[in-house]
Amino acid sequence: MNEYDVLVIGGGPGGYVAAIRCAQLGMKVACAEQYLGANGKPALGGTCLNIGCIPSKALLDSSHHYEFISAHAAEHGITVGDASIDVGVMMKRKDKVVQTLTMGVAGLFKKHKVEWLQGQARLLDNRRVEIRSTAGPEKTETVTARDIIIATGSAPARIPPAPVDHDRIVDSTGALAFTAVPQRLGVIGAGVIGLELGSVWRRLGSQVVVLEALDTFLPTADRAIADEAFKILTRQGLDIRMGTKVTGTAVAGDAVTVRYELKGGLHEITVDRLIVAVGRKPNTEGLDAAAAGLKLDPRGFIEVDADCRTNVANIYAIGDVVRGPMLAHKASEEGVAVAERIAGQKPHVNFDTVPWVIYTWPEIAWAGKTEQQLKAEGRDVRCGTFPLLASGRARAMGETAGMVKIIADAATDQLLGVHILGANASELIAEGVLALEFEGAAEDLARTIHAHPTLAEAVHEAALAVDQRAIHF
Repeated sequence: MNEYDVLVIGGGPGGYVAAIRCAQLGMKVACAEQYLGANGKPALGGTCLNIGCIPSKALLDSSHHYEFISAHAAEHGITVGDASIDVGVMMKRKDKVVQTLTMGVAGLFKKHKVEWLQGQARLLDNRRVEIRSTAGPEKTETVTARDIIIATGSAPARIPPAPVDHDRIVDSTGALAFTAVPQRLGVIGAGVIGLELGSVWRRLGSQVVVLEALDTFLPTADRAIADEAFKILTRQGLDIRMGTKVTGTAVAGDAVTVRYELKGGLHEITVDRLIVAVGRKPNTEGLDAAAAGLKLDPRGFIEVDADCRTNVANIYAIGDVVRGPMLAHKASEEGVAVAERIAGQKPHVNFDTVPWVIYTWPEIAWAGKTEQQLKAEGRDVRCGTFPLLASGRARAMGETAGMVKIIADAATDQLLGVHILGANASELIAEGVLALEFEGAAEDLARTIHAHPTLAEAVHEAALAVDQRAIHF
C-alpha cells in the first residue's frame, strides 16, 4: 500500500496548485484525477482547463476577432471581403490551447515529483483512499496519506424542465463543442456562464435568447454596473428576458421548443440549440463522504471551517466543493493556504478581496463590496465614477462602452469596492484588488501616477471623482 504525506483528490486549479505547493514544502505528494479528455486520455487541469475557463476564453477571443473583422474593421479603414468562420478550425485552436496547458500541468507535476494517480478516488476510513482507474484496464489500489485535501470541483447544475441530451439540449461543456453556428440559440440562465457562451455564438451569427428566472440582472454586481451592462449587451443583440420561469422543453427533429412563464403569461420559443446554464453544484458524488464521516450541508457542499478543515481530522476541502464563490483563483489560493497550513505555517485567504470577472465584451469585473451591499449594512459611503467615453485611450481604441466606479468610506476614505465595466476590465481590476488588500484609500489611487494614455487612467479618474475632483469629466 502506497503511503503519502499528502493526497490531493482532484487535479483542477485548486488541487494541482495545492499538490505543487505541498511538494515545494518538502512533502511526498500524490494527486488523484479521474478526468478523461475527448480523446479518451487522462488529463489534468479539471473543469477550468479542460471544459471551462480556458476553452471558453479561447472561443470568446476567436469570436471577438471575427466580430471585429465583420462589423468594426471598416471604422479603422480596414476593408475585408466577406468574412467567414470555420468552426472546425476554431475548435481545433481551442483544443490546442487546452492541450498545451494541461500538458504543462503534467510537466509541473514531473518537475515537483508529484505522483499522478489516474483514477477516481473513493474515501475509506482512517485516511485510506481507494483509487479506481478510469483509463486502460480497470484496476483498483488503496493508498493512505497523513493529510488529505479534497478538491473535486463542481459540475453543471440541471433542471427538470430542460433535461440535457448532449445533442439539442446541452450544458456548458456541450456549448464549447458545437460543430456549426446555430441560427437560433436559447440560453437558460443570465449568469456568468450563460452570458459568456451566449456572447460567443451571438458574435458568430446566432440569434440568442437568454431566459433568466431572476427579476434582477446580475444581482451580485454593483447595480450601476449591472444596469449599464444590461443596456450594452442588449444593444449588441442578446435578447435577455428577465423573470422567466422555464416550464418545459420538447425536442422535435432539429429544433427545441422551450416553454416558459413570464408576467403570468405562457410563452414559448423555438431554437436550434438550447444551453442550460443555471449554475453549478459541488462534485461530491462518488467520494463516499459518509464512509469517512465527512459532513455535507443540504446542498452537497463539504462543511469546513475558516481554515478549510473538515469535521474529520487531517482532511481538508477547498474550491467549489466548499463555501464561497466558485472561482478558480479562489480555489488556488485556498490550495496554497492549506498546503502551507499543513507545513506549520499561518497563511490567510482574504475572501473580501477575491476578484470577480465576467468575460463578455466589454468585460465586467469587481472586487470588494457593492454600493447596495454597503447601504444595506448602514455604511456611509462616497462613490466616484468615470465613463470610458471620456478616456482618450478608450476613444482611440474604439472601446468607449463602460465605466469605472470606486466606493470609499465617507469618513475614513478607505476603499470598499472597485467596479469596472469596460475593455480589459479583467486586467484592470488587479490594481483595485491590490489597493483593497492593502486597505488603501481612494486618495491612494488618486495620488498614484497612471501612464497616459491608458485605460487604467479611468481608475485614477474614478478615484479622483470620489472627492469630486475628476479632471477629464
